[in-house]
Amino acid sequence: MPARAPEAGVSEPASGQSERAAARAPRPAAKPSAAGGQMLVGAQASESAQRQKSLTIGAVCKALMQEFPDISISKIRYLEDQKLLAPRRTPGGYRLYTQGDVARLRTILRMQRDEFLPLRVIRQELAAGRSGESAPAPGRAGRDGVRVWRPSVSVRAGSGALYSMEEVLDDTKVEAELVSELEDYGVVKGELRGGARYFDETEREIIAAVAELARYGVGGRNLRVFRSSADREANLLQQILAPALRSRNPQRRKEAVEALENLAAVATHLKHLLLVRDLRKIIR
Repeated sequence: MPARAPEAGVSEPASGQSERAAARAPRPAAKPSAAGGQMLVGAQASESAQRQKSLTIGAVCKALMQEFPDISISKIRYLEDQKLLAPRRTPGGYRLYTQGDVARLRTILRMQRDEFLPLRVIRQELAAGRSGESAPAPGRAGRDGVRVWRPSVSVRAGSGALYSMEEVLDDTKVEAELVSELEDYGVVKGELRGGARYFDETEREIIAAVAELARYGVGGRNLRVFRSSADREANLLQQILAPALRSRNPQRRKEAVEALENLAAVATHLKHLLLVRDLRKIIR
């Protein structure tokens, strides 16, 4: 059959133009499939559930109040300032804590309460993967029935970091008058450098602990009993291990330091138990 000649005045479309025009033509929007709709709904439900599981700082404080009566919003914020917690922030700046954040906080508070670990050691324990159930509590039976005492006191040299008075006041939220009072009663000493006073990490934590006591009216003069008690305990442990601690044998001295930390853990736990026993008598 002979090919039809093009009509006058009408140009024949070039090869492929009709296909490209069809490709450019608008197509009706595809309707979401049932599976796609379910996935979208599932993602929204998961996000909503996650928001519901997140707690505000006030709700976290209330949830932990029964186990930790001395918990406070300021204490939780302080632990966050020390990089031990990192809650999510809303666009408005409010903190939201996941269940994992709450579990981590509970572990931190237990290590402070039960093992008297300083924040520096707690930070190391958490970095090593420590959780609330990963280690036996002080004095609990370990393998072979041997009592396990975690060295909750480290007497070795710290990080060497020093903090100015301004940094300590900003971190602990205490008044300068309280720090001066603690210096007067020998609770902290600090170190004078270039006319300014600096505090090491342990003394900074002492000031933070005193700040909590100060909320209940405990002043520097009341802390002399803690200072005297610490001095007597340190002297007792020194007498027990003095020869080994003065040894020139590095291995023997290392073993003596480890024994000193172990004895300090036992003594600290014993003091805690005696305090708990006496406090229970008060509320009977």
